[in-house]
Amino acid sequence: MHKVLSKSQIEQYHDEGFISPLRVITEADALSIKTQLEEAEELYPEEINAESRNNLHLSFSFLDALAHNTTIVDAMEDLIGPDIALWASVMFIKEPSSKQYVSWHQDATYMGLDSVDFPTPWIALSPSNIETGCMTMISGSHKSAIQKHEDTYAENNILTRGQVIPNVDENKAVNLILRPGEMSIHHGAIIHGSQPNNSNQRRIGFSLQSYISPEIKQVVGRNIWTHIRGKARHDVDGLALDRPKYNMDPITVSQRKIAEENLSDILYKGAKLKRKY
Repeated sequence: MHKVLSKSQIEQYHDEGFISPLRVITEADALSIKTQLEEAEELYPEEINAESRNNLHLSFSFLDALAHNTTIVDAMEDLIGPDIALWASVMFIKEPSSKQYVSWHQDATYMGLDSVDFPTPWIALSPSNIETGCMTMISGSHKSAIQKHEDTYAENNILTRGQVIPNVDENKAVNLILRPGEMSIHHGAIIHGSQPNNSNQRRIGFSLQSYISPEIKQVVGRNIWTHIRGKARHDVDGLALDRPKYNMDPITVSQRKIAEENLSDILYKGAKLKRKY
């Protein structure tokens, strides 16, 4: 018996590489989280900004709660089983009328894991549509191997290296339209990207990248994980991250710095340049 996802949704995930949309929380609750996020940006500008966007669930309890949201985790259990850990999180914010975009890429390319088979929920905290620059998936592209990516370091490309897969067949492109409080789920190897935000409001998405079963190991960098459900990981080189008891809990803020340094080493392995995010 599946907890959240229907048989057809699970089949869609395996066939197309994504599921969308799925309601996680109410629109009112999503906008409340958006408000808390923007308050945190004002109160702690050094902790959360465009160059400090990873693993914010370690600094802020309201984002930790979202990472442990029952509906999200139940959906993950439907896809990968009962033993679940979280690799990292990323807050993707596109400012109004900005030129920022995400080029065609596959998440698993630079994550340093020994598998590409894992799901990533992306939760909308504001409307995510064509005007605001929603994610676009190349349906079925997760079934092929990891493609060659070219590092561009383009100014407005918000990926770490500005990495891009050239010559993508866009005939299978599907726009994932989400209301606040809805999520999509995409496979670690699916080709996807997003266009600039041409609206007069911020486009905010919280990416839980990614929930992973204990069979998958970190082969680049240390095994640093947030335990979510089921049996905990026991990696020889591991660090089990704590949950923040409140916003800016000094224990988890300190752990975030360790996790961030490790994540940077993983994502920029072999790169000619290293950005601040």
